[in-house]
Amino acid sequence: MTLRRCLLLAFIAAQTPYLQARVDLAPCKNNFSPEQQIQLGDKAKQQVYQQMPVLPDSSPVTKYIQQLGEKLTAHAPGHKWPYNFHVADVADINAFALPGGSIFVNLGTIQAAGTEAQLAGVMAHEISHVVLQHSVCNAEKEQRVGLLAGLGQLAAGAILGGTAGALAQEGIGLTTNLGFLKMSRTAEEQADREGVQILYDAGYDPRGMAQFFETIQAKYGKGSAQFLSDHPNPGNRTEYVDKEIASFPPRAHNTVTTPQFKHIKALVANMHAYTAQEVASGVWKTQRPNGTVAGGINQIVGTGSTAPDLNTAGPWKTFRGVGYSIQVPGNWRAYGNQTAAMIGPPGGIARSAESGAVSVIYGMLTDRYQTRLGGNAAFHALVSEIAQENPGISPGPERAITANGIVGRSVDSNNPSANNGKGEHDWIVAFGQPDGSLRYFVFVAPSPDFDKLRPTFQRILQSLTIQR
Repeated sequence: MTLRRCLLLAFIAAQTPYLQARVDLAPCKNNFSPEQQIQLGDKAKQQVYQQMPVLPDSSPVTKYIQQLGEKLTAHAPGHKWPYNFHVADVADINAFALPGGSIFVNLGTIQAAGTEAQLAGVMAHEISHVVLQHSVCNAEKEQRVGLLAGLGQLAAGAILGGTAGALAQEGIGLTTNLGFLKMSRTAEEQADREGVQILYDAGYDPRGMAQFFETIQAKYGKGSAQFLSDHPNPGNRTEYVDKEIASFPPRAHNTVTTPQFKHIKALVANMHAYTAQEVASGVWKTQRPNGTVAGGINQIVGTGSTAPDLNTAGPWKTFRGVGYSIQVPGNWRAYGNQTAAMIGPPGGIARSAESGAVSVIYGMLTDRYQTRLGGNAAFHALVSEIAQENPGISPGPERAITANGIVGRSVDSNNPSANNGKGEHDWIVAFGQPDGSLRYFVFVAPSPDFDKLRPTFQRILQSLTIQR
């Protein structure tokens, strides 16, 4: 073999180390389409925003985590999920990934990491759970989460049980819980192996992942840190991670840390994160509520024992969500997040004293519905799923509607048994979005009061704008 050919082969090998390093791990088998996984993740994300404090996207800490996440996901294999990253203002060392690509990193994790490679290792591990679709398989296996297990009621508490429609008398019910995020040891090992490869491919010292696990285990002991509880050690984590790393082609330089990481570390060192007890008490909702939309969100709601304030004579305000905006009365309050939210007058959004669930009694809810169907069939599928997941609802005839020049579909439905026999009227309206999904709105009120609010609902709808 000539010297020139040897040099050429050496050059090719140097340019493609990840092809030699990567082990192809297949996602776990499940019956959820990518669109359904994204929708399920959106539902779970809605719960996260009501259950724990989350730093705003404008926070420099969040911006840093988002930039680091983008660097890592550029090397994530498989389906191109719409990854997005957030920082939970929580002291516990933990991180978790939702179906479809939403990833949350606790502030305590950033405070505990010694290097950027360690922090990137935690995030690469969570990205791998999305790649391998572990949480979706957990949800399907345990049969605890329906794709549209109620649309208006939000379960409060990190892990809640319940059955779809169990609280339908208080509104359109949602009882999805987050228990499916707890991983098995097999899933943890797979996420370690996939994650350390993502870490390496992104240019980091792959030993950072194992170093972080070792650090928190030495500090807290086996299983005592929340991260170790939710991410159980398969038993020989450092051993098999080191073995995986040994198979990677050697590299002259691995990134261990960066000036940006040092700057963020200095910043978070003086930040107070909420303890688990403070998060559970809900004290953060009065101190630093999640401000994800204009006008405030996740404000304290009532118990349904007082009459709602239906006066809409004052100035209106803009509610800006993901891909859309609407005008709502100035005294209305929002609960949820920018994708899925409930909005209503004071006293119109209530928390159940028994279950902790939050539901719309007077007001509206909005969310995104994703389906492979198109046109009228997509809307019919949405209405059918709402009716299926909320026993007692009886939809009327579907019809075309135009709001602010946007053509959509509409249907009025009734639930005679809701509100202790007073009945509930639900006006379901949906409009197509550029990505093929539906942006839908459900306007809700007890049957005797619905006509009083219909002009308000119509004005809200006529203010709708959808980004094209």
